[in-house]
Amino acid sequence: MIDHYEMRNMVYVKAEELVALAQERGLRLTSAESCTGGLVAAALTDIAGSSTVFERGFVTYSNESKVEMIGVSPQTLAAHGAVSAQTAREMAQGALAHSHADLAVAITGIAGPGGGSAEKPVGLVHFACARRGGALVSSEQRFGLLTRAEIRTLAVMEALALLRAGVTGEN
Repeated sequence: MIDHYEMRNMVYVKAEELVALAQERGLRLTSAESCTGGLVAAALTDIAGSSTVFERGFVTYSNESKVEMIGVSPQTLAAHGAVSAQTAREMAQGALAHSHADLAVAITGIAGPGGGSAEKPVGLVHFACARRGGALVSSEQRFGLLTRAEIRTLAVMEALALLRAGVTGEN
């Protein structure tokens, strides 16, 4: 069992470090979130002064919102599903295209407790981080049968780590 207080504290520290790094480098950030429902945006905006770096966030929980708000292709959703590397990459690229940010992170997954399948189990989360005019990286995590809150918190931590790597040029 994960200690929720400790996890929240870790999220805050990661967000605080990310905001400071982005401020130092003059970079603006955006998020496109599905299974985390805006928790990355919330983590970043918990930090005083984050308005200088957090440009906007997109909560694209439904397939329709992914298409309408950030331009995910209906063909990608039909072929690969909402929970896929392809969709995560299009979410990150779409967040950049629909914002003034320099870096975008995207998250789509199955937080549970239901909704999983043998192919896409509960705890499967896809991430992507895109830099305007630069790299697009994606990753997959299988957090396993944790609670919904644990999966979402771990997904936020992974997203913040991806953004940090993008800010520092590590990806």
